This record gives sequence, structure tokens and C-alpha cells, in this order.
Amino acid sequence: MSETPPSLSRSVEDYLKVIYSLEEQGSAASTSAIAQALDVQPGSVSGMVKRLAGSGYVEHERYRGARLTPRGRREALRIVRRHRVLETYLSQRLGYSWDDVHEEAERLEHAASDDLIDRMAVALENPSHDPHGAPIPTRAGRVETTERTTLADVDVGSRVRIRAVRDDDSERLRYMESRGLLPGVLLTVEKQAPFNGPVSVRVGEPPGALETVGQELARRIRVGKVKDDGEPIRSEPRAVDEPTPD
Repeated sequence: MSETPPSLSRSVEDYLKVIYSLEEQGSAASTSAIAQALDVQPGSVSGMVKRLAGSGYVEHERYRGARLTPRGRREALRIVRRHRVLETYLSQRLGYSWDDVHEEAERLEHAASDDLIDRMAVALENPSHDPHGAPIPTRAGRVETTERTTLADVDVGSRVRIRAVRDDDSERLRYMESRGLLPGVLLTVEKQAPFNGPVSVRVGEPPGALETVGQELARRIRVGKVKDDGEPIRSEPRAVDEPTPD
């Protein structure tokens, strides 16, 4: 990420970021998934994916969706870095609440230069994670592997720590904050209702209030295993040219 970045249109940046996000979640970047994320017609997605493939940013296989090439991943990480540094700056320096920063960062990320983002990062003492717990890519293109396990996947009796939450719904973020479901908080899973029913968890350490979390919300909360002392087990940062784990 140290070379002079190419000039990409806002549309291309949005597509690369969405494909990266889908891959990060372990989902196939299918035409329908991209269309839903960007709120556009599938026909428009097909045309853009062909353009991105022709420019060397993605590889596309029928029925398997689009995957970022190393070049595409570098550009996606540059965009993701802008967004997450902006969210952190807005939160820490300008007093924005964590449920407001996403939309503001969405508007600013296409206009901010990499130099401005670097200066913001330095002013913040190079934060490793944004307000929602997502890892911030470094200027050199390294990023901590994102935990894919969600609260909905955890067995009863497990102790986990919230690693990150989806940041694209302000109302849900406000609700999670009101229930204490924040990045870094320890959870003890008490009960899992059958047939995709809600998850009951004790929040905090020592375990405190019992909260019931519906499946839709539980799938928006990424969690990680903890050591015996409650400390999270974190992944090592990975460079952009290293293969994505299966």
C-alpha cells in the first residue's frame, strides 16, 4: 500500500469494499449478495464485475461469485483503512457516537486522501481497531484476520469476548449499547433456544445481567474465544499478498 494509489471512481471503490466485506464474512460475493449490499440491480452488478475482472481487480467464476485478486485486495484494504480511520477519528476527536460514525465515514471516505488518513491515524496514535471492533489495516497493507464466529454459532456454556459488531444499522447499534453488548465485553452463553431461537447470555465479568439476543442480532456480533484468564486470543496480522484462510 505504499505505492501511489490509482484513481478509482466512487462506484469502483464501493464494489471493491463490498466484495472485501463479503469475503471477510466468509460469504460468496455473488451477484445477488453484491446487489443487495449496494441496493442496485443484479444486471448492473454483472456489468461492473466484468469491468473489475478486466482491470485485474477481481476473478469471477460462474456460480462461485467474485473474488478479489491481490491487486483488488490491496485497493479494497486502502478503502477500508480510510473508512475505519475516519470512524475512529470522528468518534475519538469529534465526539460522534458509535451509531453515527458509519454514515458520516461513508460520505467522507471517497474524498479523503491517503495522506490525510495517515495524519489522522498518527494523531490517534495508530489505533488498531475502529469503534465497532473491526481491525484497521495498516498503511503497509497488513490486517488482523477477522473473527468469523458469531454469537449465534457459540455453544451453551462457552465464554467468549465480543470482537466486533456490524456497523451498518444505527438503530441496532443503539440497542446493543443499551444492553452492554460492546466490543471487548465478556459473554457467558447460558441458553440457546431450539429452531434458531434466541441466545441467552450473561454480560460482563463477573457475569452480570442476563440478556436475550435474537438470532438476527446474534449474527451481527462477532465473538472470539478467550483464555482461562479472560484475555482474547487474537490472530496475527496478515499481509495482502498472503492467501486468505479457508
